[in-house]
Amino acid sequence: MHTPVTIVGAGLGGLTLARVLHVHGIPVTVYEAESSPSARAQGGLLDIHDYNGQLALKAAGLMEEFHAIVLEGRQALRVLDPDGTVLLDQADDGTGGRPEVQRGDLRQVLLDSLPAGTVQWGHKVSRTRALGEGRHEVTFADGGSAVTSLLVGADGAWSRVRPLLSTATPEYIGTSVVETYLFDAGTRHPAAAKAVGGGMLIAPSPGREIFAHREKDDTVHAYVGLSEPQDWFAAIDFADAATATARIAQEFDGWAPELTALITDSDVAPVWRPLYALPTGHRWDRVPGVTLLGDAAHLAAPNGEGANLAMLDGAELGEALAAHPDDIETALTEYEQTMFRRSAETATDEMPGIDSADNTAHGLINMLTEKGR
Repeated sequence: MHTPVTIVGAGLGGLTLARVLHVHGIPVTVYEAESSPSARAQGGLLDIHDYNGQLALKAAGLMEEFHAIVLEGRQALRVLDPDGTVLLDQADDGTGGRPEVQRGDLRQVLLDSLPAGTVQWGHKVSRTRALGEGRHEVTFADGGSAVTSLLVGADGAWSRVRPLLSTATPEYIGTSVVETYLFDAGTRHPAAAKAVGGGMLIAPSPGREIFAHREKDDTVHAYVGLSEPQDWFAAIDFADAATATARIAQEFDGWAPELTALITDSDVAPVWRPLYALPTGHRWDRVPGVTLLGDAAHLAAPNGEGANLAMLDGAELGEALAAHPDDIETALTEYEQTMFRRSAETATDEMPGIDSADNTAHGLINMLTEKGR
Protein backbone atom coordinates (compact mmCIF):
# COMPACT_ATOMS: atom_id res chain seq x y z
CA MET A 1 0.00 0.00 0.00
CA HIS A 2 1.48 3.33 -1.07
CA THR A 3 -1.30 5.74 -0.07
CA PRO A 4 -0.01 7.65 2.98
CA VAL A 5 -2.31 7.47 5.99
CA THR A 6 -3.11 10.65 7.91
CA ILE A 7 -4.03 10.20 11.58
CA VAL A 8 -5.40 12.99 13.75
CA GLY A 9 -4.56 12.39 17.40
CA ALA A 10 -1.49 10.90 19.11
CA GLY A 11 -3.30 9.04 21.85
CA LEU A 12 -2.90 5.31 22.42
CA GLY A 13 -5.24 4.33 19.59
CA GLY A 14 -3.73 6.61 16.97
CA LEU A 15 -0.18 5.64 17.93
CA THR A 16 -1.00 1.92 17.87
CA LEU A 17 -2.36 2.34 14.35
CA ALA A 18 0.75 4.29 13.34
CA ARG A 19 3.01 1.58 14.75
CA VAL A 20 1.19 -1.29 13.01
CA LEU A 21 1.28 0.63 9.73
CA HIS A 22 5.00 1.23 10.20
CA VAL A 23 5.56 -2.49 10.84
CA HIS A 24 3.90 -3.19 7.50
CA GLY A 25 5.86 -0.50 5.68
CA ILE A 26 2.89 1.81 5.13
CA PRO A 27 3.71 5.55 5.26
CA VAL A 28 1.87 7.46 7.98
CA THR A 29 1.76 10.93 9.55
CA VAL A 30 0.16 11.70 12.89
CA TYR A 31 -0.99 15.25 13.66
CA GLU A 32 -1.28 16.11 17.35
CA ALA A 33 -2.53 19.31 18.97
CA GLU A 34 -0.20 19.06 21.98
CA SER A 35 3.10 20.85 21.58
CA SER A 36 5.25 17.93 22.72
CA PRO A 37 5.01 14.46 24.33
CA SER A 38 5.41 16.08 27.76
CA ALA A 39 2.99 18.95 27.24
CA ARG A 40 0.56 17.57 29.82
CA ALA A 41 0.21 14.70 32.26
CA GLN A 42 -1.08 11.55 30.59
CA GLY A 43 -3.47 10.23 33.23
CA GLY A 44 -3.15 7.35 35.64
CA LEU A 45 -2.95 3.58 35.59
CA LEU A 46 -4.37 1.41 32.83
CA ASP A 47 -5.05 -2.30 33.08
CA ILE A 48 -4.15 -3.75 29.69
CA HIS A 49 -6.24 -6.83 29.05
CA ASP A 50 -5.07 -10.06 27.46
CA TYR A 51 -8.17 -10.19 25.23
CA ASN A 52 -7.87 -6.75 23.59
CA GLY A 53 -5.11 -4.32 24.57
CA GLN A 54 -2.39 -6.96 24.68
CA LEU A 55 -3.52 -8.33 21.32
CA ALA A 56 -2.94 -4.85 19.91
CA LEU A 57 0.55 -4.71 21.41
CA LYS A 58 1.37 -8.12 19.93
CA ALA A 59 0.30 -6.87 16.50
CA ALA A 60 2.57 -3.86 17.09
CA GLY A 61 5.49 -6.10 18.07
CA LEU A 62 5.87 -4.39 21.43
CA MET A 63 5.15 -7.04 24.05
CA GLU A 64 8.70 -7.04 25.42
CA GLU A 65 8.61 -3.27 25.85
CA PHE A 66 5.16 -3.55 27.45
CA HIS A 67 6.29 -6.10 30.02
CA ALA A 68 9.19 -3.81 30.94
CA ILE A 69 6.81 -1.07 32.14
CA VAL A 70 4.30 -3.26 34.00
CA LEU A 71 3.95 -2.26 37.66
CA GLU A 72 4.11 -5.48 39.62
CA GLY A 73 1.47 -6.05 42.27
CA ARG A 74 -0.98 -3.47 40.97
CA GLN A 75 -3.62 -6.07 40.02
CA ALA A 76 -4.42 -6.32 43.73
CA LEU A 77 -8.00 -5.30 44.48
CA ARG A 78 -9.75 -4.16 47.63
CA VAL A 79 -13.50 -3.51 47.92
CA LEU A 80 -14.69 -1.56 50.94
CA ASP A 81 -18.02 -0.50 52.33
CA PRO A 82 -18.32 3.25 53.00
CA ASP A 83 -17.83 2.52 56.72
CA GLY A 84 -14.39 1.10 55.94
CA THR A 85 -15.28 -2.58 56.26
CA VAL A 86 -13.05 -4.58 53.91
CA LEU A 87 -15.27 -7.02 52.01
CA LEU A 88 -12.72 -8.15 49.43
CA ASP A 89 -8.92 -8.13 49.68
CA GLN A 90 -7.56 -9.83 46.58
CA ALA A 91 -3.79 -10.07 46.20
CA ASP A 92 -1.97 -9.82 42.88
CA ASP A 93 -0.64 -13.35 42.42
CA GLY A 94 0.74 -12.61 38.97
CA THR A 95 -1.74 -14.83 37.15
CA GLY A 96 -4.22 -12.15 36.12
CA GLY A 97 -4.69 -11.04 32.55
CA ARG A 98 -4.82 -7.31 33.19
CA PRO A 99 -1.40 -5.98 34.26
CA GLU A 100 -1.25 -2.29 35.14
CA VAL A 101 0.95 0.33 33.49
CA GLN A 102 1.11 4.11 33.62
CA ARG A 103 -0.66 5.60 30.61
CA GLY A 104 2.25 7.97 30.00
CA ASP A 105 4.77 5.13 30.01
CA LEU A 106 2.72 3.15 27.50
CA ARG A 107 2.34 6.17 25.25
CA GLN A 108 6.11 6.68 25.35
CA VAL A 109 6.70 3.06 24.34
CA LEU A 110 4.55 3.63 21.28
CA LEU A 111 6.22 6.96 20.47
CA ASP A 112 9.69 5.41 20.77
CA SER A 113 8.68 2.70 18.29
CA LEU A 114 8.01 5.20 15.50
CA PRO A 115 10.50 6.89 13.19
CA ALA A 116 11.39 10.48 14.08
CA GLY A 117 8.98 12.94 12.49
CA THR A 118 6.03 10.52 12.33
CA VAL A 119 4.18 12.64 14.89
CA GLN A 120 3.81 16.29 13.96
CA TRP A 121 3.36 18.12 17.27
CA GLY A 122 1.55 21.44 17.72
CA HIS A 123 -0.95 20.77 14.94
CA LYS A 124 -4.36 21.54 16.37
CA VAL A 125 -7.10 20.76 13.86
CA SER A 126 -9.66 23.52 13.41
CA ARG A 127 -11.78 21.82 10.74
CA THR A 128 -11.95 19.05 8.17
CA ARG A 129 -13.79 18.95 4.87
CA ALA A 130 -14.45 16.52 2.05
CA LEU A 131 -12.90 17.29 -1.34
CA GLY A 132 -14.56 14.44 -3.24
CA GLU A 133 -13.36 11.04 -4.47
CA GLY A 134 -12.27 10.01 -0.96
CA ARG A 135 -9.92 12.96 -0.45
CA HIS A 136 -10.14 15.23 2.60
CA GLU A 137 -8.54 18.46 3.73
CA VAL A 138 -7.43 18.98 7.32
CA THR A 139 -6.99 22.62 8.35
CA PHE A 140 -4.92 23.54 11.40
CA ALA A 141 -5.35 26.40 13.84
CA ASP A 142 -2.15 28.05 12.58
CA GLY A 143 -3.61 28.29 9.08
CA GLY A 144 -1.73 25.37 7.56
CA SER A 145 -3.48 22.40 5.97
CA ALA A 146 -2.96 18.88 4.69
CA VAL A 147 -4.80 16.92 2.00
CA THR A 148 -5.08 13.16 2.29
CA SER A 149 -6.70 10.19 0.57
CA LEU A 150 -7.00 8.28 3.85
CA LEU A 151 -7.94 10.15 7.04
CA VAL A 152 -8.34 8.53 10.45
CA GLY A 153 -9.88 10.38 13.37
CA ALA A 154 -8.20 9.19 16.56
CA ASP A 155 -8.89 12.52 18.22
CA GLY A 156 -11.10 11.54 21.13
CA ALA A 157 -14.43 12.67 22.50
CA TRP A 158 -14.58 16.02 20.71
CA SER A 159 -13.25 14.72 17.40
CA ARG A 160 -12.88 17.18 14.54
CA VAL A 161 -12.99 14.28 12.09
CA ARG A 162 -16.25 12.72 13.31
CA PRO A 163 -18.53 15.32 11.60
CA LEU A 164 -17.37 13.94 8.23
CA LEU A 165 -19.17 10.72 9.14
CA SER A 166 -21.76 11.39 11.81
CA THR A 167 -23.84 14.13 13.42
CA ALA A 168 -23.60 12.45 16.84
CA THR A 169 -22.08 14.44 19.70
CA PRO A 170 -21.16 13.30 23.22
CA GLU A 171 -23.68 13.91 25.97
CA TYR A 172 -23.11 14.22 29.71
CA ILE A 173 -23.94 10.90 31.40
CA GLY A 174 -25.07 12.43 34.69
CA THR A 175 -21.88 11.61 36.56
CA SER A 176 -18.57 13.36 37.13
CA VAL A 177 -15.37 12.39 38.86
CA VAL A 178 -13.17 14.64 40.95
CA GLU A 179 -9.50 13.67 40.77
CA THR A 180 -7.10 13.90 43.72
CA TYR A 181 -3.49 12.83 44.33
CA LEU A 182 -1.70 11.84 47.50
CA PHE A 183 2.09 11.82 47.17
CA ASP A 184 4.47 9.73 49.31
CA ALA A 185 1.30 8.13 50.54
CA GLY A 186 2.86 5.40 52.66
CA THR A 187 4.68 7.91 54.88
CA ARG A 188 2.58 11.07 54.58
CA HIS A 189 -0.91 9.56 54.32
CA PRO A 190 -0.60 6.13 55.96
CA ALA A 191 -4.27 5.53 56.77
CA ALA A 192 -5.42 6.25 53.23
CA ALA A 193 -2.51 4.27 51.78
CA LYS A 194 -3.36 1.26 53.94
CA ALA A 195 -7.00 1.43 52.80
CA VAL A 196 -5.97 1.45 49.14
CA GLY A 197 -3.45 -1.37 49.54
CA GLY A 198 -1.01 -2.26 46.80
CA GLY A 199 -3.33 -1.99 43.82
CA MET A 200 -6.87 -0.68 43.35
CA LEU A 201 -9.50 0.34 45.89
CA ILE A 202 -13.21 0.52 45.09
CA ALA A 203 -15.70 1.90 47.62
CA PRO A 204 -19.08 2.08 45.85
CA SER A 205 -22.48 3.31 46.98
CA PRO A 206 -25.57 4.56 45.13
CA GLY A 207 -24.79 8.04 43.81
CA ARG A 208 -21.33 8.27 45.42
CA GLU A 209 -18.17 6.21 45.02
CA ILE A 210 -14.41 6.35 45.42
CA PHE A 211 -11.87 4.58 43.20
CA ALA A 212 -8.16 4.80 43.91
CA HIS A 213 -4.96 3.36 42.42
CA ARG A 214 -1.49 2.89 43.86
CA GLU A 215 0.67 4.36 41.11
CA LYS A 216 4.43 4.68 40.70
CA ASP A 217 6.57 6.37 43.34
CA ASP A 218 4.11 5.67 46.19
CA THR A 219 1.48 7.96 44.65
CA VAL A 220 -2.21 7.33 45.31
CA HIS A 221 -4.50 8.64 42.58
CA ALA A 222 -8.19 8.83 43.49
CA TYR A 223 -11.32 9.30 41.41
CA VAL A 224 -14.25 10.52 43.48
CA GLY A 225 -17.48 9.86 41.60
CA LEU A 226 -20.72 11.76 42.15
CA SER A 227 -23.99 11.43 40.30
CA GLU A 228 -25.05 15.06 39.94
CA PRO A 229 -25.97 17.40 37.06
CA GLN A 230 -23.28 19.63 35.62
CA ASP A 231 -24.88 22.72 37.15
CA TRP A 232 -24.28 21.22 40.60
CA PHE A 233 -20.55 21.02 39.93
CA ALA A 234 -20.48 24.39 38.15
CA ALA A 235 -21.68 26.00 41.38
CA ILE A 236 -18.50 24.85 43.13
CA ASP A 237 -15.50 27.18 42.82
CA PHE A 238 -12.80 24.70 41.85
CA ALA A 239 -10.36 27.61 41.57
CA ASP A 240 -10.55 27.73 45.38
CA ALA A 241 -9.01 24.36 46.27
CA ALA A 242 -9.89 24.44 49.97
CA THR A 243 -13.53 25.35 49.37
CA ALA A 244 -13.94 22.79 46.58
CA THR A 245 -12.31 20.06 48.66
CA ALA A 246 -14.58 20.77 51.61
CA ARG A 247 -17.70 20.79 49.41
CA ILE A 248 -16.88 17.44 47.81
CA ALA A 249 -15.92 15.89 51.16
CA GLN A 250 -19.25 17.04 52.59
CA GLU A 251 -21.00 14.60 50.23
CA PHE A 252 -19.14 11.74 51.92
CA ASP A 253 -20.08 12.69 55.48
CA GLY A 254 -20.22 9.55 57.61
CA TRP A 255 -17.77 7.59 55.45
CA ALA A 256 -14.69 6.11 57.08
CA PRO A 257 -11.95 8.72 57.67
CA GLU A 258 -9.36 6.64 55.78
CA LEU A 259 -11.64 6.94 52.73
CA THR A 260 -12.53 10.62 53.07
CA ALA A 261 -8.80 11.31 53.48
CA LEU A 262 -8.52 10.48 49.77
CA ILE A 263 -10.42 13.74 49.28
CA THR A 264 -9.34 15.96 52.17
CA ASP A 265 -5.63 15.05 52.13
CA SER A 266 -5.08 15.68 48.42
CA ASP A 267 -1.71 17.22 47.64
CA VAL A 268 -3.14 18.94 44.56
CA ALA A 269 -6.26 20.97 43.93
CA PRO A 270 -9.25 18.73 43.11
CA VAL A 271 -9.99 18.53 39.38
CA TRP A 272 -13.56 18.19 38.10
CA ARG A 273 -13.94 15.87 35.11
CA PRO A 274 -17.48 15.55 33.71
CA LEU A 275 -18.09 12.25 31.92
CA TYR A 276 -19.61 12.05 28.44
CA ALA A 277 -20.68 9.30 26.06
CA LEU A 278 -21.79 8.87 22.47
CA PRO A 279 -25.06 7.02 21.83
CA THR A 280 -24.73 3.30 22.47
CA GLY A 281 -24.24 1.48 19.19
CA HIS A 282 -23.00 4.62 17.41
CA ARG A 283 -22.22 3.85 13.79
CA TRP A 284 -22.24 5.48 10.37
CA ASP A 285 -22.55 4.65 6.70
CA ARG A 286 -19.32 4.07 4.81
CA VAL A 287 -17.78 7.32 3.57
CA PRO A 288 -14.82 6.90 1.20
CA GLY A 289 -11.40 7.75 2.55
CA VAL A 290 -12.18 8.37 6.23
CA THR A 291 -12.88 6.46 9.45
CA LEU A 292 -12.65 6.77 13.25
CA LEU A 293 -11.24 4.79 16.13
CA GLY A 294 -11.35 4.83 19.93
CA ASP A 295 -13.35 7.51 21.73
CA ALA A 296 -13.91 9.37 18.47
CA ALA A 297 -15.94 6.35 17.35
CA HIS A 298 -17.47 4.92 20.53
CA LEU A 299 -16.94 7.13 23.59
CA ALA A 300 -18.59 5.40 26.55
CA ALA A 301 -18.89 5.73 30.30
CA PRO A 302 -15.68 4.52 32.00
CA ASN A 303 -15.71 0.72 32.19
CA GLY A 304 -12.04 -0.22 32.08
CA GLU A 305 -12.14 -0.91 28.35
CA GLY A 306 -11.68 2.47 26.65
CA ALA A 307 -7.91 2.48 26.13
CA ASN A 308 -7.87 -1.23 25.37
CA LEU A 309 -10.54 -0.85 22.70
CA ALA A 310 -8.82 2.15 21.13
CA MET A 311 -5.58 0.20 20.82
CA LEU A 312 -7.34 -2.84 19.37
CA ASP A 313 -9.18 -0.57 16.91
CA GLY A 314 -5.83 0.85 15.81
CA ALA A 315 -4.19 -2.55 15.44
CA GLU A 316 -7.09 -4.08 13.50
CA LEU A 317 -7.40 -1.07 11.21
CA GLY A 318 -3.68 -1.23 10.49
CA GLU A 319 -3.81 -4.95 9.75
CA ALA A 320 -6.89 -4.53 7.53
CA LEU A 321 -5.10 -1.86 5.47
CA ALA A 322 -2.02 -4.09 5.18
CA ALA A 323 -4.20 -7.04 4.08
CA HIS A 324 -5.93 -4.98 1.35
CA PRO A 325 -3.18 -2.70 0.01
CA ASP A 326 -4.97 -2.09 -3.29
CA ASP A 327 -8.49 -1.69 -1.91
CA ILE A 328 -8.77 0.85 0.90
CA GLU A 329 -12.57 0.75 0.96
CA THR A 330 -12.65 -3.01 1.52
CA ALA A 331 -10.19 -2.57 4.37
CA LEU A 332 -12.23 0.22 5.98
CA THR A 333 -15.49 -1.70 5.62
CA GLU A 334 -13.96 -4.82 7.17
CA TYR A 335 -12.54 -2.81 10.06
CA GLU A 336 -15.70 -0.80 10.75
CA GLN A 337 -18.05 -3.77 10.80
CA THR A 338 -15.90 -5.55 13.38
CA MET A 339 -15.42 -2.37 15.42
CA PHE A 340 -19.15 -1.52 15.41
CA ARG A 341 -20.05 -4.98 16.67
CA ARG A 342 -17.39 -5.02 19.36
CA SER A 343 -18.15 -1.57 20.74
CA ALA A 344 -21.89 -2.32 20.91
CA GLU A 345 -21.25 -5.59 22.75
CA THR A 346 -18.91 -3.88 25.22
CA ALA A 347 -21.45 -1.12 25.91
CA THR A 348 -24.04 -3.68 27.00
CA ASP A 349 -21.57 -5.34 29.39
CA GLU A 350 -21.06 -2.40 31.71
CA MET A 351 -21.02 -2.28 35.48
CA PRO A 352 -24.13 -0.85 37.18
CA GLY A 353 -24.27 2.94 36.92
CA ILE A 354 -23.19 4.93 39.94
CA ASP A 355 -26.79 5.96 40.60
CA SER A 356 -27.99 2.34 40.57
CA ALA A 357 -29.25 0.75 43.79
CA ASP A 358 -26.92 -2.14 42.89
CA ASN A 359 -23.85 0.09 43.07
CA THR A 360 -22.74 -1.34 46.39
CA ALA A 361 -19.73 -3.28 47.63
CA HIS A 362 -21.75 -6.49 47.85
CA GLY A 363 -23.21 -5.93 44.38
CA LEU A 364 -19.75 -5.35 42.91
CA ILE A 365 -18.33 -8.48 44.54
CA ASN A 366 -21.24 -10.56 43.25
CA MET A 367 -20.64 -9.22 39.72
CA LEU A 368 -16.90 -9.94 39.91
CA THR A 369 -17.62 -13.46 41.17
CA GLU A 370 -19.97 -14.10 38.25
CA LYS A 371 -17.31 -12.90 35.80
CA GLY A 372 -14.61 -15.00 37.44
CA ARG A 373 -12.46 -12.01 38.45
